[in-house]
Order: sequence, then C-alpha cells, then structure tokens
Amino acid sequence: MIGKKNVAFGFLYLVLTAAVGPYMVVKVFPDVEKTTAAKQAPLGRLQQIQTNQFEENLDKVPADTLAKANTDGLLALNNAYNTRADLSNPRSIHAHGNLEAVLNIIAGLTLGFIAIARVYKQIISWLFIVGAVLHSGMMYLGGFGQAWAYSLLPLGPALVLLAFLSIGIAALIGFKGELVKD
Repeated sequence: MIGKKNVAFGFLYLVLTAAVGPYMVVKVFPDVEKTTAAKQAPLGRLQQIQTNQFEENLDKVPADTLAKANTDGLLALNNAYNTRADLSNPRSIHAHGNLEAVLNIIAGLTLGFIAIARVYKQIISWLFIVGAVLHSGMMYLGGFGQAWAYSLLPLGPALVLLAFLSIGIAALIGFKGELVKD
C-alpha cells in the first residue's frame, strides 16, 4: 500500500510535534506571554486618559505627557505584535505540525481507496510528506535557531496545496470505496 508511509510518517510526526510543541511554549518561547502582559499597563493608561476626557489626576494632560504615553503604548503594542507575528510562534508551529501529521494519516488511508497509476500515487504520497517537512518542519528548525530553514518555508504550503489538488483529482478519477491493490 503506497499510503502506508504517510500513515507511519503521520503518527511518528504527530508524536514528535505533540512532544516538542509544549516544550517550545514553556522553555523556548516565554516572551509571547511577557510582551502581551507588558503592553497592558501603557495601553491601560492611554485608555484611562481617553475615558477621563484627557485628564489625569483631575488635570488636563499636557501634550508632551500624552505624546510620551502614546509612544509607550505604541511601542508596547508593536513589541507584543512582533513577538506574536514572529514565524517562530510556538503555538503556530505546534498547530501546523499536528495538522500536517493528521493530514498525512488521512491522505495515506485515502490513497488506499484510489485506483490510479502507482507513479501518481507515489507522487501524491511524497507531496504530502515533503510538504509537511518543508512547512512545519522548517518552522520547528527556525524556532530552534536555524534561521536558514525559513528560506525553505514557502515551499511547504505550496506542496501541501498541490498534494490536496492532486489527491482530489485522483479521487475524482479513481476512488473505489474499497481498498485497492497497488
């Protein structure tokens, strides 16, 4: 069965991503929570000033004080945004890794029900595996300091989408509803 490698890869990759994901969240990337919490004070001050009709301690807020408070708020917000938008966001990596593991399991099982030429099934099978490795796999490597991995990252989603398109067309052509012999 050609999809057997996808099922095996999927379960093994799921174990890896399920184990490494929480480690990354707790040990490698504590900054996300810190920057999110750090933005609350300056943004809360700005909101309080605005709610109080631009008064603070019953006095009108001077323009320079308001500008400084605004700058503090913007910088805190930007810092939190940049930390979350970083490609190495551990929650994103963890979710993508788990999803691509499960997709490989489903694709492997589905290939068992499709009767098309072996070479096409092999191509579809490898597209799913290589797509997962080049997407979430490169995100994991990048998150662990291997910045070169981010250069390969755009290939992963393109290969996964191509795999979806290919298996969809293959299912239209050769889905049998029962296991087929390769």
